[in-house]
Amino acid sequence: MSVVPFVKALLHVRDLAVSLEDGTPIVEGINFTVAPGEIVGVVGESGSGKSSIATALLGDARAGAIVSGGSVLVDGRDILSLEDAGRRRLRGSVIAHVAQDPALALNPMRRIGSLLDEELRVHQPELGKAERQARIAEAAADVGLPTAAEFLRRFPHQLSGGQQQRVLLALAVLLKPGLIVLDEPTTALDVSTQARVLATIRNLCRTREIGAVYVSHDLAVVRELVDRVVVLYTGHIVESGSRDQIFGAPTHPYTRGLLDAVPDISGRHGVRAIAGHAPALDERGTGCAFAPRCDLRSASCNGQPALRDFGDRHAVACHHPVRGKREESPIAVRADSSAIDLPALAVIEHISASYGASPVLVDVDLTLPRGYCTALVGESGSGKTTFARALVGAVDDVDGAFFYDGRAIPLSGGRDRDLRRRIQYIFQNPFRALNPRQTVGQILRTAALHFFPLRSADADKEVAAVLERVALPPELAQRYPRDLSGGERQRVAIARALICKPELLICDEITSALDVSVQAAIIDLLRQLQKEVGLTILFVTHDLGVVRAVSDFVAVLRHGSIVEQGSVARVLDHPEHDYTRALVADSPRLRNTAA
Repeated sequence: MSVVPFVKALLHVRDLAVSLEDGTPIVEGINFTVAPGEIVGVVGESGSGKSSIATALLGDARAGAIVSGGSVLVDGRDILSLEDAGRRRLRGSVIAHVAQDPALALNPMRRIGSLLDEELRVHQPELGKAERQARIAEAAADVGLPTAAEFLRRFPHQLSGGQQQRVLLALAVLLKPGLIVLDEPTTALDVSTQARVLATIRNLCRTREIGAVYVSHDLAVVRELVDRVVVLYTGHIVESGSRDQIFGAPTHPYTRGLLDAVPDISGRHGVRAIAGHAPALDERGTGCAFAPRCDLRSASCNGQPALRDFGDRHAVACHHPVRGKREESPIAVRADSSAIDLPALAVIEHISASYGASPVLVDVDLTLPRGYCTALVGESGSGKTTFARALVGAVDDVDGAFFYDGRAIPLSGGRDRDLRRRIQYIFQNPFRALNPRQTVGQILRTAALHFFPLRSADADKEVAAVLERVALPPELAQRYPRDLSGGERQRVAIARALICKPELLICDEITSALDVSVQAAIIDLLRQLQKEVGLTILFVTHDLGVVRAVSDFVAVLRHGSIVEQGSVARVLDHPEHDYTRALVADSPRLRNTAA
């Protein structure tokens, strides 16, 4: 074990490198520190190396990869120089990890109290039963969980998503480590639950002097939580600095591009996707990797830029750094009236639904104006997805009236083929929604031939046309869903709906798992489709920043009932219901004040 003294740093990462087993670099030259009580955010698009760094901080690497260089010093000890047994001793007691998905990280067969007790028995066997119970109660209280024996006897599936994530936090702090690595821990949470989890993390770090590395692609969340930010692109740090430096006056064009792509609840600003895409591991050249996507590129970008000091712990790797504050251009608001004042494509009245004896929707009324986008928002469990699925006849136990284009239609069963074509549903997870055994072209041709009597050549033309409409290259038709990025798969899911020539598009959390730049491109695509073909959209989401960017109207659902609805500007800028006010207050934002 090597012990290296350093000033103030709890974590000191030096020249960290991770590569594939064949030597292909994943990340290189990673240097940063974390002080006690400090939270450092690590951000970047998918493939930038965020999770590879997070895993390396624990002395490990993903399957097919190795830590190929550098050192990770935690409290002066190099975790990479230890044998497996030494690393296991440090994990939990010195450095802890909080995973993204608690449903996968928690043993579904073990009770919560048993999981916590086992952690103590393995790492601190000298503790007696009473001491272990006291430590468990202390950890549960630290993360805002009940300490009652009844709660600790529950299984993970009996907890909400927010409670499950807090259990992971309790497991992380149980042994009182100095450092916690958090890998996208709030991605799937609604804004209120997310706000509570973030407050818990912030409080733990401040009161217990715990250092934290927070890995995320959600820049609005990062701004709310962290002290400093490390921005990654293709496995290299392109900019690092304080929160105010990165979000107030970013210097690297890539950092600015990321921020321009983030929709923000604070004001209706245009979101702009970064042109192009990051190169794959085997496509990275020797010069500036961002140059092909950068408006400022020049001949000097053929050389790899070094990470240069810009003063006050601010560093950037760019041949053309941009100085000054970032400017934004607001976009016009389309609708500032009530949805009932506009021609309606769909009118939903007195919708109620239940799962067994549990009511999920209670007397819900909603009007969808033709050619506009209406957002449906609320916490997890509010009934958003049940309502959306009821509109496509996918909920059995449902009552109420559904008027589509002026005629009454059944809420479940009895829909003809043309009606099913006119109302299309896009699921949250395109990987699960697309047939893995078919190519993209086969998936799209199947949908087209199901609804239209087309010849094979005509179907191929429809496939080519719809791929062009969603900005995908024609050669992608020969590839399988597994060969695509998350953004490409989501575009294919949208294309499958569009090839049916729908009038109403129901989008169920379709941007929640996407990088901010890909999300911005999907938002731009939806707005463009509305303009070109007059699509009516129901957009289900928990992200009020996305609502601000994509929607004209918004309805707020709580416990199965709509508590407030109206134009986006009115509801988000002047919420009237206490629940809506709480959602707005809990939403992370890039800006301090409304635009």
